[in-house]
This record gives sequence, C-alpha cells and structure tokens, in this order.
Amino acid sequence: MSKELSMGIEKAPQRSLYKALGLTDEEIAKPIIAIISAKSEIVPGHLHLDAITDAVKAGVYAAGGTPVVVPAIGICDGIAMGHDGMRYSLPSRELIADGVESMLIGHAFDGAVLVPNCDKIVPGMLMGAARVNLPAVLVSGGPMESGVFRGEKVSLSTMFEAVGKVKSGAMSASDLTELENCACPGCGSCCGMYTANSINCLCEALGMALPGNGTIPAVKAERLRLAKRAGEAVMNLVSNDIRPRMILTRDAFANALAVDMAIGASTNTVLHLFAIAAECGITLNLDFVQQISDRTPNLCKLSPSTSRDMEDFGRSGGVAAVMHELSERNLIKGDCLTVTGKSLKRAYANAEICGDAINPITNPISPCGGIAVLKGNICEDGAVVKRSAVSQKMLSFTGKAKCFDSEEDCVHAIMSGKIQKGDVIVIRYEGPKGGPGMREMLSPTSALCGMGLDEDVALITDGRFSGATRGAAIGHVCPEAADGGKIALVKDGDKISIDIPNGRLNLEINAKEMTARTKKYRPKDDEPSGWLLRYKYLVTSASQGAVLKKKF
Repeated sequence: MSKELSMGIEKAPQRSLYKALGLTDEEIAKPIIAIISAKSEIVPGHLHLDAITDAVKAGVYAAGGTPVVVPAIGICDGIAMGHDGMRYSLPSRELIADGVESMLIGHAFDGAVLVPNCDKIVPGMLMGAARVNLPAVLVSGGPMESGVFRGEKVSLSTMFEAVGKVKSGAMSASDLTELENCACPGCGSCCGMYTANSINCLCEALGMALPGNGTIPAVKAERLRLAKRAGEAVMNLVSNDIRPRMILTRDAFANALAVDMAIGASTNTVLHLFAIAAECGITLNLDFVQQISDRTPNLCKLSPSTSRDMEDFGRSGGVAAVMHELSERNLIKGDCLTVTGKSLKRAYANAEICGDAINPITNPISPCGGIAVLKGNICEDGAVVKRSAVSQKMLSFTGKAKCFDSEEDCVHAIMSGKIQKGDVIVIRYEGPKGGPGMREMLSPTSALCGMGLDEDVALITDGRFSGATRGAAIGHVCPEAADGGKIALVKDGDKISIDIPNGRLNLEINAKEMTARTKKYRPKDDEPSGWLLRYKYLVTSASQGAVLKKKF
C-alpha cells in the first residue's frame, strides 16, 4: 500500500511528510511496517513494550523493511477490577480493533507487527488485523514472573483472595501489606493461566504468533530475540503476500479451542475467539466449543488452580508440547498455515514434554477439556465455566439463590458475612448490555476463596470472570437479564441445580411459576454515560462473542 505514496509527482506532499519524520528516500521506497504498540505507564504488562518494539524494529530493518511505531490503547483489568472502570474493559476491545483498522489504512502501511500483552488488547489487535487483512504478526510482551511470599509463589490472584482472608480473620493487615509489596514483582502479564496469558498461548495455536509467544517471560532476553524474529517474519509475509485470513481459518480456530481445553485457559477466550472469527467471516458457537471440549483432554493445571506458573509451563515444553500431545490423537490440524509461512506442524513436530506442568495425553488430568458449556432454563443460549478450576465436590451442586443486581452489592454481602455454605450467588445486570460492558467478577470470587467458601458456594452471572478466578464460577449466562434472560426471574431462596459433567444449569421452579414471573418481568434499565451508551445499543450477546452489530 505504501507504494501508492512513494512514487509519482502527485504524492510529493505525502513524501514530504515522511521526510519530516526523518525518513530517507531509500526508507520510503521499502515496505513500511506498522509496529502497533500498546506501551503505557499504567499497565504492568505494557510497561516494557518499548524494549519489545525496539527489538521488532531491529528485525524489520534487518529483513529490508522500514518500521514505524504507532500507538494503541490498553486498560489494565486488575486496576479496573471492582469499580466502574471495569465497564470499559471489554468494550475497549472494539476501540482497539477500530484503532488498528484506522492506523493501518489511514497511513497505507504494507504490514504490521502487533505488540500487545494484556486481556482485551491482544484480541482487539487481532480483530483489527483480520479486518484490514494486511500481512501481520503478533508478538506479546510476555508473562510476569511470580512473586515470592515467605517461600511460596504468589501472584495477583493471591492478592485478591488475601482481602477475603483479612476480612475473615485468617490474615492480618500487616501480612496483607507485606504480600502487596511482593505479589507482582515486575513487568509482564500476570503470571498464571489468566486471560492475557491464555490468549497469548492461543495465538501460537492460531498461527498468528511465533512459538514461545505465550510463555517466554517478559524479562528474559529470549523475549527480545522472539521480537526480532517477529520483525523478520512480517517481511516474509509481505514478500509472499500471506495475509491473516489465510491463516485464521475455521481449522485454525478449532486448533485454538483444542489447545484452550488442554491448557485450562480462561473462559474469556470463548468471547475473544468468537470475536476474532467474526472478523474473518467465520461463525463459532457454544455447541462447537462443547464438541471440542468433549473430545479434548485437559493436560495442564496451572495457576490459579495450582502454584505452577507460565514459566513452569514454558519450561515443560509450552504450547508446542501440548500441540504435539494433541496431535497424537489427531486433535490438531497440523497443515494449517502460520506466520512463519510454514505449517503449524513444523512448530510442534519435534516438541516434547520436559517438565511436570504438562501431563501426557496417555495420562490426562481429565478426559475432557478445561472449559464446559452449560445449558438449561436459566441459560437457554448457554453459559460457560472453567471446569478445570472447580473442585470435585462442586461439579454437581444444588443450592439456594441469593440474588444481586450488581457486583458491588454482592461483594458487600460476602464481606458482611451474609453468604452461607450452600448458597448459589446470582449476579445479574452485568452482561454486555446490562453492565454495560460485562464486568469481570474477580472481586466476589476471590472474596469467597479468601473466606474459605469456594468449595461450598457457587456463583452464576451474566457477567464474566477473570482468568484468575477459581471455584464454581459460571459466567456468560445468556440471554442476559437486560435482554429478557431468565436469570432476571430468580428470587432469593429459589433452588438452582448445577451439573457441570452433564452440562446443565437450571432454576428449579415449575413451568406455571416461570410463566407467571415472565409476565411480570420488567427489565432494569439504567442509561450509562459516555460512549458506553452507544455500546449498550450496538453490542450483541456473549454467546456471539459480545461483538458489535455490523448492520443497524
């Protein structure tokens, strides 16, 4: 595309602006590559991205291109958690995609290297790249190292759970401060198999990132070498005209979901894979997710379910080793194209398990995947749960409902001791429309864990959960309350039955009572401020990836 601006007298004004940037005629004549960086000083996962972009620039220069760094926004979910800031997190994914589209087309770039790291930024950039369909490679900033507290590994999820421990008297305030000072030791995406690391691993399975993208720690020199190789790779893609939609096929998404199930990734990956697929004209649904989960064994149990972190996972062979294991049962389609210009099989053909963070497929943790889809009268279009993070005793559970119309009300009830063993917490009006923004519920789930209730209390919501969540936390209930979903009809004291092995979630009232409540239903309708008002009226269901309507 940049050739349109580098040749002919008519484009002399544009070339003069290139020269105002310090570019020479020789640089202008080469392919001009956008390095889209989410660098900021408010997101720990993005603090160091200037070093990553510098390495990418070196790779682009070495391969004969001209790199130009341009910005993208990013919200830190951890900082946004538990207040109105979280309403902007998922919606920001759409702004990021729009920004990528705007920068790439507006400046006639020939290709792009995407440099994100955290939750919504990775899928947002991939959505924009797929939409524009210019040659692109993604290289993330890498995971944070674990903190160490009194000889044990700790992380952000430890901090959230510690709040509940202080409230219950199991930890002192001074211990909390000591933990606060060491839980997050430096830059990188939070160190467990949370959403950011989940989606960065899945980028390898999708073929849009080089091997090691999901697991090489942020602070390692190997991460810089990976970034240089990404800069070189995009030049090969430009030379051979290999574009994202040639890589992001339906088979590629099936591969990503298979790896998702095997590694016990965050439930947010369902939203993001659906959204990226939609930009490629591919429709995924929850039935497809369940089919893949049913046939894919879970091979990893990582933080927050255990103390094993992303570095442990990488040392054990990482995504490549997982794909190699899955290929033994024909669960990976190895002929899919990748950003290397070669097949996916080349990435895992010689990989092997070399540590204890990955189980062999002959001895899986579970015969089915880490995520389960539930359906029933309370979630006719589906709900999702991170099955691999649920204790055995909570896989089948019946309890009495305690209902809340916001996350804040629920957290206050938990901290005040109003939640008892045997309860099923219901948080509604937190979906894509009802929130708006589909907030993550890490604060209430962590409070339950910290107070020792995670094996006796379930939580269901039309909102969603952080990848750092563990316990019987069921999210993405569809239809959501604000869209007429029956989660809005639940009353305190109602019995709710959860059967994760059989994929069922039901409100135990008779059909006559359900009909009577439906007739009386009047949705809560709050008008948000700012651009969230626009988002509320354009966003689709979580079962469709919470993408924006294309036509309206």
